[in-house]
Amino acid sequence: MTVSDDKPRTDDDLHVRQDGPRHAPALLLIHGSASSTRSWDQLVPLLTGVHHVIRVDLLGHGRSAKPDDGYEISEQARRVGETLDRLGVDEAIVVGHSSGGYTATALAERRPELVTALALINTGPSLDAFIAPNFALDPSQWPPTDEQLRQLASTGFGRADFPVPTELLDEVRAMTYHSLTRTMGASLEYLKRQVIPQRLTVVGKPLLVVYGEQDRRWRPSDFDDYRAVPGARVEMLTGVGHTPIIEDPPRTAETLLAFTSAHSPRKG
Repeated sequence: MTVSDDKPRTDDDLHVRQDGPRHAPALLLIHGSASSTRSWDQLVPLLTGVHHVIRVDLLGHGRSAKPDDGYEISEQARRVGETLDRLGVDEAIVVGHSSGGYTATALAERRPELVTALALINTGPSLDAFIAPNFALDPSQWPPTDEQLRQLASTGFGRADFPVPTELLDEVRAMTYHSLTRTMGASLEYLKRQVIPQRLTVVGKPLLVVYGEQDRRWRPSDFDDYRAVPGARVEMLTGVGHTPIIEDPPRTAETLLAFTSAHSPRKG
């Protein structure tokens, strides 16, 4: 079953999708910058057998509002937490892909009672780990051309010739220049204040870190930094890059489900 709340009621509301049985343990999926709930489409059917899967479009993305402000990571986390409150979810395992892992971490910082465990997929641990080339965006030429969008998206996959899903390019095109640059800047500011392994050590939640050995945005060897978090499981997926949720959904789901089976909360 899929339920979609297509029209956020206010600028604080987020577009939400729900899949799977409502009585099952809640699993919240948070996408990265310049993406949306659609980035999880191939993975979700592999998770709904045992989970009530909840997806949100973060502010500025997908079908959520794109206001002038409110893009700080802590504010994104606040909205996500309030969304779970409205859905009647009092505990969830939270999964973040890429910069979505920062919102997942901030949610655990702000609302520890909501977060049973955390799983981060290709979430860079620190600014020192960032290796992607700079891509200049021109506000006077927005939205970007298809070729520019493909260049922007190309480092998101292990192979340079990986067929980038058209729907994901459409999601970037649908963003405003302001919402894209503000969300990317918010991630940088969050990392500057404190690296993620240090934050997660304080949070003290069960942690799974998954990354692709061919990640071209974050230095793969630097994901070992997460091993400093007590009890963290750090798993590398061979043959994939920054987006294993699209490059290899079955292996990603298998890794996630092995973790969630040990840490699932009560029903959503």
